[in-house]
Amino acid sequence: MNDEKYIPNDLRELLLRNKIATLDELKTVLKTNSTMTVFRKLKQLEYISSYSHRGKYYSLDEIAEYDPYGIWSHRSVWFSKYGNLVETAKDLIDTSSAGYSAKELETIVHVEAKHALLNLFKNKRADREKIGNVLVYYSVDKTGNKRQRLNRQQLSEQIHFDLACEIDTHSHELKAAIILLFSLLDEKQRRLFAGLESFKIGHGGDKRIADLLGLDVHTVAKGRREIFSGSVRRRA
Repeated sequence: MNDEKYIPNDLRELLLRNKIATLDELKTVLKTNSTMTVFRKLKQLEYISSYSHRGKYYSLDEIAEYDPYGIWSHRSVWFSKYGNLVETAKDLIDTSSAGYSAKELETIVHVEAKHALLNLFKNKRADREKIGNVLVYYSVDKTGNKRQRLNRQQLSEQIHFDLACEIDTHSHELKAAIILLFSLLDEKQRRLFAGLESFKIGHGGDKRIADLLGLDVHTVAKGRREIFSGSVRRRA
């Protein structure tokens, strides 16, 4: 039988049955020890490789049931119609409405994404800016970049507004409970607690928390700076 003309039905049937397979499993069904032979057969099919598990799993495009982001998984092994993780991150960033931070992207791809994002940035395939303590990645397309940055700014403002409203609309019982808890802390703990709550609100948070807890606004600001300066140490 001519090996080059051989249609790898056994290979396809294995993948249709098991959904995914490793290189060793594919070699077994083809009765070969040659990696090149396996890939020659795979090329006769529309195959995909996982971006998780170091790309060790293979499947067929016809099997994948991609979600709206172009992502599919089977037994916690993740595949993308865009290929590897770097290319997947690139497409997701380019088509996003407000860019992505690493944590935001990881909720979509379900694997660690920092290295892929850094790769894109270093190769000038993605832009980024630091917002607070978070790096947000954007498209390098000028029009898309401008739109994403504007949407990100509006999103950040909305989050801050919602948090501020949450404090303003606390029930009297909840406010009383917060104030009671605050009263049980020592001076340093009060300052740090107030600083953390202020940080959650963002712009205007120092004054809002100061008014709620009866503190000087400078005390709240000091607590906020201490928390994120790395100078606070856990008690032994």
